[in-house]
Amino acid sequence: EVQLVESGGGTVQAGGSLRLSCAASGFTFDGYAIGWFRQAPGKEREGVSCIAITDGSTYYADSVKGRFTISSDNAKNTVYLQMNSLKPEDTAVYYCAARFIAHVMRRRLLWGPSWRDPNEYDYWGQGTQVTVSS
Repeated sequence: EVQLVESGGGTVQAGGSLRLSCAASGFTFDGYAIGWFRQAPGKEREGVSCIAITDGSTYYADSVKGRFTISSDNAKNTVYLQMNSLKPEDTAVYYCAARFIAHVMRRRLLWGPSWRDPNEYDYWGQGTQVTVSS
C-alpha cells in the first residue's frame, strides 16, 4: 500500500520553529519529486517547497524563502521541512505529496516550472496542522 504520512505539526508562537516530516511507504523516493503544500481556510492549496530526489534540486515559494528549508533522507524515505521564523500567515494544514518524474522528464527545465501544481502529484498525505499564534 502506498502511503505518505506527515508529522511534526503543532502550535507555536510567532518567531518559533517546527520541523515537519513526510515518511513514505509502499514505494521509494528514487525517481520522485516530493512537495510540501499548505491550505488555509478559504484559500486554495499552494505549493510551499519541493525537492527532487533525482538531483537534490529544491524550490521554494517566495513567501517562505530564507525561512524554510527542505531536505531528504533517502535511506529512510523521508523528507523534512524545517520551518523557522514562523509567522501567523503560515498557519495552515500542511500536506506532503509525491510526483513521479519519468526519465525523459528528469531535467529541471522540463518539470521544474510545474513544481507547485497540485495536479502533477500522484500521492498525498493526510495533512498536519500548523498553527502560529501572534
